[in-house]
Amino acid sequence: MTAAHAERTHSLLAASKAEQWINCPPSARLQEGIPDRRSEYADEGTLAHELAETKLRRRLLPCNSAERKRRDARLQEIKANPLYSAEMERLIQQYTEFVEERFMAAKARSPDAVILLEEKLDYSEWTAPGQTGTGDVVLIADGMLELIDLKYGKGVPVSAVGNPQIRLYALGAWSGYSFLYDIREIRMTIYQPRLDSISTDTMTVEELLDWAENVVKPAARLAYEGKGDFKPGDHCRWCKVKATCRARADENMKALQYEFQDPALLTLDEIGQILHIAQKLHEWAKDVEEYAFDRAVAGERVPGWKLVEGRSNRIITNPDAAKERLAGAGLEQDVYLKPRELFGIGELEKRIGKKQLAEILGELIHKPPGKPVLVPETDPRPELNSIEHEFANENWEE
Repeated sequence: MTAAHAERTHSLLAASKAEQWINCPPSARLQEGIPDRRSEYADEGTLAHELAETKLRRRLLPCNSAERKRRDARLQEIKANPLYSAEMERLIQQYTEFVEERFMAAKARSPDAVILLEEKLDYSEWTAPGQTGTGDVVLIADGMLELIDLKYGKGVPVSAVGNPQIRLYALGAWSGYSFLYDIREIRMTIYQPRLDSISTDTMTVEELLDWAENVVKPAARLAYEGKGDFKPGDHCRWCKVKATCRARADENMKALQYEFQDPALLTLDEIGQILHIAQKLHEWAKDVEEYAFDRAVAGERVPGWKLVEGRSNRIITNPDAAKERLAGAGLEQDVYLKPRELFGIGELEKRIGKKQLAEILGELIHKPPGKPVLVPETDPRPELNSIEHEFANENWEE
């Protein structure tokens, strides 16, 4: 078994941060030394990766009886974790079947094809000494190198097309194994089961190496030395200093050049521009607010602001005792008790499984149309048509 996923070391020029340091080189050193913030979502993703690795090792890699027992024991440990669920089991099983299909296809092309799980990949030739990453799945066969990256989160869709993280993994895999195999093509896949998303990008080795030499190397040199220009953008999303970055603040403050008059006096072109600016300002303001709150909670004073007690809801500390007292008061049960209620659909899917729940409830599950939302044109969702006809009754799902 490989080292625990949560204990992986993250290098200065980590592949997972490549979009940041390629677009904004000095941000790498600026974040150096700031610890990562763990969350239950991150722990859930870690567990899902460990489940996937264990299942794939049991299914695809040969082992003796002792190793089989160790893998079985590890599987039981994972299933005993409170974050494990029927949903995770189902989705990771689908993922392992997908990986097995790709592995069988590789073996069909080349009988000596191999599969590597949680493989350490060294891409330091194009970045800096000691820069490595870990590939979830690496498939190697003559003519083709394939990487499959599992992303268990459900918040942000991630595409494999032009993705610098998986490209760096591909560089590391090619560097480590090209002397054994005649690799001419690179296939990179990102598998996001909770978003029903599988995206794949394919490029030749020549194209990958050209990107490494002309994009990665220059950016990595600047990032390693802490040089270059700060450049705000979408890549700021996961930056550890996004709330206090002066370049990002300056970029957002450019919105002040607009005189926000009555929207009726503006053209739709101008309103479209203002909406983009307002969205970025909202994201930035939220980041700054969270940062200021954390500093205040830590005991630092933010000039002009103070911590106060927020609103709270009353609770009954002992429901059983409350029921006894209400019953003792001679009240009818339907006055203070409500019937048992169904869990929500999301919780039912976790407990029962999405497929089985759909088979049991069938047409009883209904998803009404969502309330229209105005989003940038780059949003992947399809544009609504026939607004007046489709939404005249305004039966939105909030």
